[in-house]
Amino acid sequence: MAQARSSSIDDPTLDCPVPFDELGRISRADSESLPALVDGIPESTRARLAVYLYGRSHTHELGIRIAATCEGTTLRRAAGIVGNVLYDLSRRPYAPPSYGSRASGPTRISLAGSKASPHRV
Repeated sequence: MAQARSSSIDDPTLDCPVPFDELGRISRADSESLPALVDGIPESTRARLAVYLYGRSHTHELGIRIAATCEGTTLRRAAGIVGNVLYDLSRRPYAPPSYGSRASGPTRISLAGSKASPHRV
């Protein structure tokens, strides 16, 4: 029976499937050089790396780009349902998260109160 690894808040590098210096090179890579950097990494490790990066807000997009280099079965094996979602996301154009922003524009807030308020001075 396989044991699940727990995530470490104290040292997130413990959960990273590649050495930290390699992760740094991958994080700094531009779109053109990224495929060459990850090409030498075994696909199962790339899938775990994609899941690792996708789970962090500041490397979300990089996780999706690395997932695009993996087969769906490998991503599913690495992360189950999350692997399925990651596979689907990696096969369509990237859309940055909106974080709840409204398409209709900012909501105006008035500190003057309502015109119908009976407590106006």
